[in-house]
Amino acid sequence: MHEQLLDFDRPCTYPYCQWNPLHQAGHVQLHAPVSKPVISLQPPWTLIFKGEAVTLTCHIAGDKKWYRWYLGTKILREIPANTLQVQDSGEYKCEIQGLPQSDGVSLTFSPAKLILHAPPSVFEGDPLTLMCREKPDLSLKTRTLYKNDNELIDLGKNPSFHIKHAGLKDNGEYRCTGSETHCCSFSSNAVRIQVQELFPRPILRANPPSPIPGEPVILTCETQLPPQKSDVQLRFQFFRDDWNLGSGWKGSLRTSVPSIVGNEDPSHYWCEASTVPSSVSKSSQKLQLPAWVPVSPPVLTLSPSSTQAVEGDWLTLSCEAKRGSYPIEYQFLHEEVVLRKTKVTFRKTATFQLYLKAEHSGTYFCTADNGLGIRRSQPVSLSVTVPVSRPVLTLSPPGPQAVEGDWLMLSCQAQRGSSQILYQFYRGDVPLGSSSATSAGGASFSVILTAEHSGTYFCTADNGFGPQRSDPKSLSVTVPASRPVLTLRAPRTRAVVGDTVEFRCEAQRGSPPILYKFYLEDVILGSSWAPSGGGVSFNLSLTAEHSGNYACEADNGLGAQRSEETSLSVTVPASRPVLTLRVPRTQAVVGDMVELRCEAQSGSPPILYRFYLEDVILGSSSAPSGGGVSFNLSLTAERSGNYSCEADNGLGAQRSEAVSLSVTGLTGSRSGPVATGVAGGLLSVAGLVVMALLLYCCLPRRAGGRPTSDPSRSPSHSDPQEPTYYNVPGWMELQPVYGNVNPKAGDVVYSEVRIQEGNRHAAASNSSFGLLRTYLPSHGPATSQQPSRPQHSSVIYSQVKVASPPVSTALRS
Repeated sequence: MHEQLLDFDRPCTYPYCQWNPLHQAGHVQLHAPVSKPVISLQPPWTLIFKGEAVTLTCHIAGDKKWYRWYLGTKILREIPANTLQVQDSGEYKCEIQGLPQSDGVSLTFSPAKLILHAPPSVFEGDPLTLMCREKPDLSLKTRTLYKNDNELIDLGKNPSFHIKHAGLKDNGEYRCTGSETHCCSFSSNAVRIQVQELFPRPILRANPPSPIPGEPVILTCETQLPPQKSDVQLRFQFFRDDWNLGSGWKGSLRTSVPSIVGNEDPSHYWCEASTVPSSVSKSSQKLQLPAWVPVSPPVLTLSPSSTQAVEGDWLTLSCEAKRGSYPIEYQFLHEEVVLRKTKVTFRKTATFQLYLKAEHSGTYFCTADNGLGIRRSQPVSLSVTVPVSRPVLTLSPPGPQAVEGDWLMLSCQAQRGSSQILYQFYRGDVPLGSSSATSAGGASFSVILTAEHSGTYFCTADNGFGPQRSDPKSLSVTVPASRPVLTLRAPRTRAVVGDTVEFRCEAQRGSPPILYKFYLEDVILGSSWAPSGGGVSFNLSLTAEHSGNYACEADNGLGAQRSEETSLSVTVPASRPVLTLRVPRTQAVVGDMVELRCEAQSGSPPILYRFYLEDVILGSSSAPSGGGVSFNLSLTAERSGNYSCEADNGLGAQRSEAVSLSVTGLTGSRSGPVATGVAGGLLSVAGLVVMALLLYCCLPRRAGGRPTSDPSRSPSHSDPQEPTYYNVPGWMELQPVYGNVNPKAGDVVYSEVRIQEGNRHAAASNSSFGLLRTYLPSHGPATSQQPSRPQHSSVIYSQVKVASPPVSTALRS
């Protein structure tokens, strides 16, 4: 086909001018209707130095009789010429006879030192000049141009910056700075450049829109220039599938659509408009010109195929004619019954979906028609097979709870399905077993439950057309709690009073929640739940009463399980001991044997006791079963001082209060010095002694309920805890006991003074001696603690001090 650019200066003849858009628009380069004049500036700046002048030009096509100029709303001048020179700031407009006013142009005459000049409007492809210009009285040595506050270029002494072809990338805010040598710096105004589109993307149109192959068609490339650019010329080019059909200044091309051969697609057409020189070029979208082609016989396809059609599946029928002009109407038929009609306008295939049932077996075909004749596809046969229905899973015993060790039976049955059905049983995604059955029955599977059988069960049924899955059934196998293990955790090797001991009870197996109980012997100490299983802990602050056998129980509702017993011995730290000194006379002298007794009132055995003189250790002794110990010491002159003792059972030594002992140097017969030392003290209480003697004679069974001649009171039968001191002068200060006792304890210490009339002691001198016995009454009966007296003696009792009860009961271990 011969292509040619249309020349619309000549009249055209039928059929090539059946429709001519140029006759309607006047020119293929469509411009907006000119409804008002346009003002241009020389120089083309809206910001000018004060004192300079700008020439305004009012543009309109053709000559006019007069031009009226406005400054704001005030008529400035009416003249026959279309130019006006002005030097005042404001908004200027022009008006031409018979037409509305132009758009306003605002001019500003500025007193600034530095101005950045820019054109009021910029279009794509326009040359763009920015001028950084100073007042005539300045002489700048450097100039710098900025775009969007970023330095664009150092202009030096050159005031102008040129862009050959402006584009959208040049949009932004510009300003410039300048400086004089060794002086001042200046900054200009900011100018926003917004590059406008020169013309929109062209549109390709065809007349007629659906041509017949081989017949002529007129292609028109349409776009539009703004009024300010009415003098710009555009060149047009036309293409078919990247093949250049022609180009020229006119926007139309006459050509023809080629015939479609075989399975070819119709061609794509598009056009391009560009300025001269080609600084701006834009292409239209591609246009496919359909040609009227009869449809080819369609092809019907089924998905899934006829051998795999199963009741309940979706069957997709597709009908496609490989060739044919649009629109095409497709019909789907089953045994000559129309199922669906579909018209397509942009694709060659029509589809139809059918939810299959048993009655959908049969023969299918389709037809295609685009108005040039109906074409029919080959028939396709379909056999619909009924699959098994969704099976139902039942558990026996029913319910979601079961106990470990029970028998569980799973039964699976599908209500519908052909031929043999294969049943499979699953826990989670793990297969448990399978069984085959006829369509009328189901299958069963049994298992002995363990803890691992908890989970979700389902079954599947399959007769060769895809497995069907039952609804899941959840089963929770409850495991009885196992015998728990009790562990004790203490902060040290030995449990001590005041320590916090952690008791942890844990059953290795058992379904939660588990209730744990803690026992001391058979007394419950506390309980705690383990909602998620595992063990629990119980903290106990120890006292002496917490020694014993501990156990715990675990119970999750299937019977309580008790742990083995665990013994705990609570160690009591030794208390502060009491030191008691026992001497054979009231005044300790060199050569005497003194008994030191140390006893802690509380503390777990064994207890190690140490005896000290000042801070020098004298000796030590252990009490394996608790209580106190004694230590005997032969006195020398160096043994005077402060005595103390320590008690230690491994939990920290406790030290007694100090007890002072003064040792004198008496040797041989000690009656003289001793009697001299105590005579004054005894004389001072002579009256009391005489009265005591009178009372003694009247009441011979005093202080013990026995006569003084009772043989049981002989020295040989005296209590070893109440020593008798012999060879002591008849008058002396009564201080028989040295001890760190509490005087407020309430027990009385007595000194017994008697005058011996019989044989003297072997160690006594030939003179008569008073016999002094000192003892502590115990807390028991008086008869068991009454000291024995020598025969033929007169006894005087004198209360001299008080002693704490522990002294009388802890003299010896």
